[in-house]
Amino acid sequence: MPMPMASTAATPAAAPTPAPAPNPAEAAFLKKVMTDLPQRFATTQAAIKAGYVRFTNEDETGAISYANPARFNTTDPDAPAQLWYDVNGRLIGADFSSRRDPDASPAPSAPALFGIDPKRFFKIGAHVHYVTCDQATKRCVYGKGVGGKKYADVAGDLEHPTAAGLVKVGAVKDAASVTTVFLFPAIFDVTVWLVPNPLGQFADKNPAVKPSPRAGKGEDDPM
Repeated sequence: MPMPMASTAATPAAAPTPAPAPNPAEAAFLKKVMTDLPQRFATTQAAIKAGYVRFTNEDETGAISYANPARFNTTDPDAPAQLWYDVNGRLIGADFSSRRDPDASPAPSAPALFGIDPKRFFKIGAHVHYVTCDQATKRCVYGKGVGGKKYADVAGDLEHPTAAGLVKVGAVKDAASVTTVFLFPAIFDVTVWLVPNPLGQFADKNPAVKPSPRAGKGEDDPM
């Protein structure tokens, strides 16, 4: 998922920063994924069939994220950790990840995954994502999470989180309302736009992607 850009009400947001130009290995990688992934995952249904689950609403960049919990150690460029779709169901981007041990000493270095410059990777901490749905109103709530340490301290097995565990930590009241729960492990992550981006495919934002009026504004979504 694209990294959020900080802004305040009093200070105008800075113009999006272009990403450094790709090196030859990165250019080859980008050509492959920008060609292959839109064919493999042309629709959200294709992503779901391949094991991806939606876990966010549309963010400020226009992306709705789907994760495949089996792909957080991305070993195949054709099977990224996350896929992003716009509100019209168009595939617009992906995340490629490598699991890391936050307690390791010395701290692990970012990977040289698929020829991508390790400096492009950023760290994400472990947490548990979940989705709840109300069967009566047919509304779902996305974008919810619990810190990994909190979940492990209260509910136990962080590698295999459950709806019952979410009840134990006080995240939800009714385990039956949980339709999706998975570990988002500690990772090194890099984001890639799969549609042309005038700022570069590794940039945080893409001015060619126009978010909807609802972008970043709420959690409830129809089932």
